[in-house]
Amino acid sequence: MIRTVDYRPLTDPVQPEQVKAFKQTMRGRPGSAGASGILTIVVFAVVGLFMLLVGGTVVASLVPVLLDSARSGPAGAVVLLFPVLFVGVIVTVIALAVVAVVRGPGWEARYRMHRFAEANGLVYSPASGQPSYPGAIFSLGSSRTVTDHFRSASDRFLDYGNYRYTTGSGKNRTTHRWGFLALELDRALPHMVLDSKSNNGLFGGSNLPAVFSKDQVLSLEGDFDRWFTLYCPRQYERDALYVFTPDLMALLIDEAAPFDVEIVDRWMFVYSARSLDMRQPAVHQRMLRIVDTVGGKTLSQTDRYRDERVESFAANAVAPQGRRLKRGVSLGAVITFVAFAAFWIWTLVSDMLSLGG
Repeated sequence: MIRTVDYRPLTDPVQPEQVKAFKQTMRGRPGSAGASGILTIVVFAVVGLFMLLVGGTVVASLVPVLLDSARSGPAGAVVLLFPVLFVGVIVTVIALAVVAVVRGPGWEARYRMHRFAEANGLVYSPASGQPSYPGAIFSLGSSRTVTDHFRSASDRFLDYGNYRYTTGSGKNRTTHRWGFLALELDRALPHMVLDSKSNNGLFGGSNLPAVFSKDQVLSLEGDFDRWFTLYCPRQYERDALYVFTPDLMALLIDEAAPFDVEIVDRWMFVYSARSLDMRQPAVHQRMLRIVDTVGGKTLSQTDRYRDERVESFAANAVAPQGRRLKRGVSLGAVITFVAFAAFWIWTLVSDMLSLGG
């Protein structure tokens, strides 16, 4: 699967009229950056109006105090500058944000990415709707969107870009951002996850949004366990060893150690814990090299795989017990529960002691 890639469109000079024409074309498409820009302007206007109303109310209530200070002399008159500066800062911030959106920041970069895609048999979209993938990150939250999106125009299906979704609401609303790569496989495989240890959080907790039961961890030979934690369904240990041969493990360490890898159904997903800068040739080079090396070896290693629990090779299916890993409980949830239980016991004991006293 070794390919020749032309990275020059990402760095070669472009003409302003080319960028302008591309911008007009893309803004006419559904889900374009133009539509999101209008929404951003509306949001800034609403937030700015709210801030002006709240700030105006506060300033109005302070007017008598400010006037008294001004009458006290030249030094006190400086206090009157406060409401002017307050309003000026709000108006300036809103104006700069709106101007930035209207000017279309990044259109030159988007045009370069578009040209790169055309030169290398890919299709580029600045923004795409929710993908219908079975991977761990794709079924969570709301407002699911892919940005800086690249897909294969022909041959084997390949898809990579940045993905975001939101959870919670109000003050607890959080936007989660990932870089991802999706490669279509030929055979359906058991659900397996390689949790990279290099991107884990505090106390070694996984950064993945899904938590899997620890009794599904399979240790592999060599120093592979230093880099990844492998999860596979119970009774599918031999199937996992069939897939993760020493040469594939070596490629994973060399090419994909910073990323999490998930194999589910007929897909292989590679997840980055943070967004990828798709303007950089090195990022595309890294993603496509993973496809050519790790992806290529996975395809060749599994082209004759069959789940022995399924009668026919032609069925290309995995038995129900191997299709999905069993979920577990996160370390954070355990710590929260223990802390709550300890606080409850401490409160109960304190109440009992106070009653006894």
